[in-house]
Amino acid sequence: MLDAVVIGAGPNGLVAANLLADAGWSVEVLEAQSEPGGAVRSDREVHSDYVSDLFSAFYPLAAASPVIRGLELQAQGLRWAHAPSVLAHPLPDGRCAVLERSKEQTARRLDAFAAGDGAAWSRMCSTWDRISPDLLDALFTPFPPVKAGARLALRLRGPVGLPIARSLVLPARRLGEEEFHGDGGRLLLAGNALHADLAPETAGSGGFGWLLCMLGQHYGFPVPAGGAGSLSRALVRRLQRRGGTVRCGRPVRDVVVRGGRAVGVRTASGEAIPVRRCVLADVSAPHLYGELVDEEHLPRHLLDSMRRFQWDFATFKIDWALDSRIPWTAKAAAGAGTVHLSDSVDDLTRFATQLAIGHVPDRPFTLLGQMTTADPSRSPQGTESAWAYTHVPQTIAGDAGEDGITGTWDEREQQAMADRVERHVERYAPGFRMRILARRVLAPTTLQSLDANLHGGAINGGTASLHQQLIFRPVPGTGRPETPVRGLYLASASAHPGGGVHGACGANAARAALHSTAATARVLSSAQRLLTGRLRIQEPQG
Repeated sequence: MLDAVVIGAGPNGLVAANLLADAGWSVEVLEAQSEPGGAVRSDREVHSDYVSDLFSAFYPLAAASPVIRGLELQAQGLRWAHAPSVLAHPLPDGRCAVLERSKEQTARRLDAFAAGDGAAWSRMCSTWDRISPDLLDALFTPFPPVKAGARLALRLRGPVGLPIARSLVLPARRLGEEEFHGDGGRLLLAGNALHADLAPETAGSGGFGWLLCMLGQHYGFPVPAGGAGSLSRALVRRLQRRGGTVRCGRPVRDVVVRGGRAVGVRTASGEAIPVRRCVLADVSAPHLYGELVDEEHLPRHLLDSMRRFQWDFATFKIDWALDSRIPWTAKAAAGAGTVHLSDSVDDLTRFATQLAIGHVPDRPFTLLGQMTTADPSRSPQGTESAWAYTHVPQTIAGDAGEDGITGTWDEREQQAMADRVERHVERYAPGFRMRILARRVLAPTTLQSLDANLHGGAINGGTASLHQQLIFRPVPGTGRPETPVRGLYLASASAHPGGGVHGACGANAARAALHSTAATARVLSSAQRLLTGRLRIQEPQG
């Protein structure tokens, strides 16, 4: 009998399995898709000469994560590659905000927008230098982060620390206005905040934007050499070398619960897999509660809270094989791995407002990846393997554009939305569309069909807004991987600390399972010693 089963071979599931295997547990990972990786996969389906990442592509959180770094995946063949510049936000007039890999170069770029903005950037970097060790420890450990949180609180107390704490909860628009006089720094903050579903006016979006900016400044936005799948393959190799197994094409139908405890799983084919210790679920919280686990095993308050669970925005993605590099009007964008496309912070607000009222944006804020610029192995020399994504509402009430997109995402709607995104790119890079050899369209429904955790194209396992973070993730009063079912742990991005490829959700679940087992063993050992002592006392003398 196995010690543990992990449902889902995404990065969190694979990290969890590795940590359990490191502890000597027998562990098996069951994956519904035909290959492991979840939202960390790559292929050559767009063009045989081009490597394309199906979902995620750049991994600043992985580079910073003590969880991922602790697995020493370079020993499994993983190698990180970097573009010359981290991120660019070009404007139609040829100006360009650029996050360089050097703090001094980034500061000089921002001074070109407004004198003194470089010094403001340097102050932000100094804040990062002061608090980042404790901040990252607090971010990537189970909630509440007692030790790291206490150290962080000590650093933030008093007249210097309180303004920093205030900045972290500001909206991105307000933080940008307070710190920068020009558009460059403001665009970097607000654009990075929209990597999640955080509008420029949302509380905490400034802190999230600052966090991603600082991660990019200090770790870059690296990519796995050879494609995103290289990261997943390294995790699988590490697990297999420690005795763990991964079985693909094995969707789990339900978690078997007896006496309030998870005792195994049952696959869609009817195969029963018992476990000695626990089940870890790298699946979304709505899929776990009420689907994989029958409602009769769950408290009513949890089910009521799950009905209020909020997904993040849906995602619409396009992959391209380009016959040459993108002809940016703003030349500084050519060396960036990640490119943000919007005209201003006001334009970002307009985009977010359209999403909030359920309208498909007519000028979609676009995140674009130049993958060959970051990793030359992705396509032939002089060409570009590229992608772009934008957000659309989970439920569409109308189309702010002229295509009448309703959310059925049939062939007409997919092609119309892809054309809209391409026209938007063309505004910043005239001649872009002439360079397209092939494209692949991944609508929200397509993304979900390729990875069930991407519900409606949601990529963060639920909204990153404050009302569904920390002790409110995935529902109020939790914030930890333990579930109401003993021996069952939530190991997906629906758990704290949320979306991103950092492995912390899986690591937290694995550590909780190991701690619970160790605690149970200590109780049994104490009881055995006590019982043995009593028996000895009762033995007849002489």
